[in-house]
Amino acid sequence: MDFVTILLLVIIALLGFVVYRLSQPSAGGENVNDIKNDIINLKAEITRIEASVKAEFVSNRKESQDSSQETRKELSESFTKLSAELRETITASSTSQKEQLEAFAKQLKELTTTNEKKINEMQDKLLRAAKESRDELTKTLKELQTGNQQKLDEMRKTVDEKLQSTIEKRFNESFTLISERLDKVHQGLGEMQNLASGVGDLKKVLTNVSTRGSFGEVQLGTILEQYLSPDQYEKNAAVKKNSQERVDFIVKFPGRADDNTPVLLPIDSKFPNEDYQRLQEARENDADAITSATKQFESSVKRIAKDIAGKYINPPTTTDFAIMFVPTEGLYAEIVSRVNLFETLHNEYKIVVVGPTNIVALLNSLQMGFNTLAIEKHSSEVWELLGGVKREFGKFGEVLDAAKRKIDAASKSIDDAGVRTRAIERKLQRVETLPAATPSPTNDSLADLPTLTTPNEDDEEE
Repeated sequence: MDFVTILLLVIIALLGFVVYRLSQPSAGGENVNDIKNDIINLKAEITRIEASVKAEFVSNRKESQDSSQETRKELSESFTKLSAELRETITASSTSQKEQLEAFAKQLKELTTTNEKKINEMQDKLLRAAKESRDELTKTLKELQTGNQQKLDEMRKTVDEKLQSTIEKRFNESFTLISERLDKVHQGLGEMQNLASGVGDLKKVLTNVSTRGSFGEVQLGTILEQYLSPDQYEKNAAVKKNSQERVDFIVKFPGRADDNTPVLLPIDSKFPNEDYQRLQEARENDADAITSATKQFESSVKRIAKDIAGKYINPPTTTDFAIMFVPTEGLYAEIVSRVNLFETLHNEYKIVVVGPTNIVALLNSLQMGFNTLAIEKHSSEVWELLGGVKREFGKFGEVLDAAKRKIDAASKSIDDAGVRTRAIERKLQRVETLPAATPSPTNDSLADLPTLTTPNEDDEEE
């Protein structure tokens, strides 16, 4: 610990003592005077300590300067000595390295000379060996080439023979196949021409309003003919008195009134193809025209539905709704996909739209209804028929019992015949074991055999 640190500690201790004295309760003026005296003494002491510290600083500075001079002197002497020793060491090392380099150069020269000699000798050996190998390889290659050429000639000959036969066979097969396919192509072209002609005719039909209507009507008639009997529907029927309007088809529901007058279901075929095609073309080519084409399509469908409702719905002669048949699934899907349009047709105009597929489900439902009504109408006849079947079934049970008795009797007769047959076989086996002179069995021995029984006449009558 240096002198300055000690001095600071002393000052701090004195200040602490002064603070302590000041914190003590005063006992009159004596205490204040004592404190003043202490402060004066403290000041004098601090002055004395300060002078001592300064003197100590001067002494330390001088000692430091003297020590630095001695250190520099020692370092200078040591550096001079080290330089001399290093110079001697470098000189000795240079001399040693020079001698080693000269020896290494000499050895390297000798080694180079030896290596050159060995390389030349090895090169001569390699040249001789390469020449011998080349001569041997040339000879081997010539022999191999000659052998390969012979084998190639044999292979070429074999391949030519097989190739010729294969080519002729494949050529004949290919020619036959090509001829057959050309015939099929000609047939397909003819079918394509017929199909193109049919498509053209269909296009003419679909572009003509009257023929297009006939197309839908014919298709609807074909479907009705497949699923309903002729007395269950009618074509071009009038549903209103004193009216010239005729619906394409009506389906007859059996009536429940006393006069048994049928209730008619109107079915009319419609095909608004122009508006539908216009909508499809707008979707493919002109997105801006979709809205107007859609409105025109919906307006056309609503107009047709209104026309059907006004002409053909006539309760109680007809049902309170009518069916509009569209002949293509695309047109039907277009109408059904527009929920608002479909609900408007159903709620406002009482029109149910059907296509070629779901009209079949509708007709099946109607057919089930017809069958149910027919069963209700002829239920008494069915009951009588079931009663007759019951009586006949009772008689059949009696006949079956009689047949069972006869079958049991026949089975017993067959069992008896089997027993007699086995007894005869045993007798015959004994005959085979006797000598040739042994007489044949007598009638007495055969009398022991069981007799075959047959059904009596009473059983047959049963």
